[in-house]
Amino acid sequence: MRPIAIFRHAATEGAGHFATVLERQNLPWQLIAIDAGMPVPASPEAFSGLVFMGGPMSVNDDLPWIDAELALIRAAVEADIPVLGHCLGGQLMAKALGGSVTRNPVKEIGWGEVKLVDSPGARAWFGDIPGFTAFHWHGETFTLPPGAEHVLASAHCTNQGFVLGKNLALQCHVEMTPEMIGEWCRVGAGEIAASDSVAVQRPEAIVAQIAANLAPMQAVAERLYARWLAGLRL
Repeated sequence: MRPIAIFRHAATEGAGHFATVLERQNLPWQLIAIDAGMPVPASPEAFSGLVFMGGPMSVNDDLPWIDAELALIRAAVEADIPVLGHCLGGQLMAKALGGSVTRNPVKEIGWGEVKLVDSPGARAWFGDIPGFTAFHWHGETFTLPPGAEHVLASAHCTNQGFVLGKNLALQCHVEMTPEMIGEWCRVGAGEIAASDSVAVQRPEAIVAQIAANLAPMQAVAERLYARWLAGLRL
């Protein structure tokens, strides 16, 4: 089986719980550390699927790897190789497939409820849950690309997720682990302190809610990952 490519854009924003799911199933994967200067592959053909993680940059920034990733996403979708995006990764998918990425009305940092949109795609991927508490850390949002189906929304960000065939783009972070949350709160303490957004939680509040919120979110993530993995091109 060809490996799943996982694109990391910042050292603190790795594969998280997604890697745990892959390792439980002995599925091969390859980390492509963009933050460490690794090049973007010219073609998706060596991989069974592509997964794009988060990052503090914008997809609209003038960075040398962004156009290459956008082209790779388009090539993968055209070749029926499934793509999965988390936060920045979801924004990359939206832009690559014809949507746009702009500033969200407010910054979202911490735990917040996302609700399912009443659509066939939402039910196919999420089942009959009405919503769940997700982890957020973003200041921008995407529009839905042509042909995509809206699946998730929150009070502070209308477009929290879309599906397009085998492909899933999320604005929220379902891949989190306790270690990642602690590290993000440490590294991002200044950003939190400088924000007056009603949707930004203090680090101590974020950490205090791990025990109640993480396991249920990971259960949702595992459902989504199972659905996505079933579409791999072997």
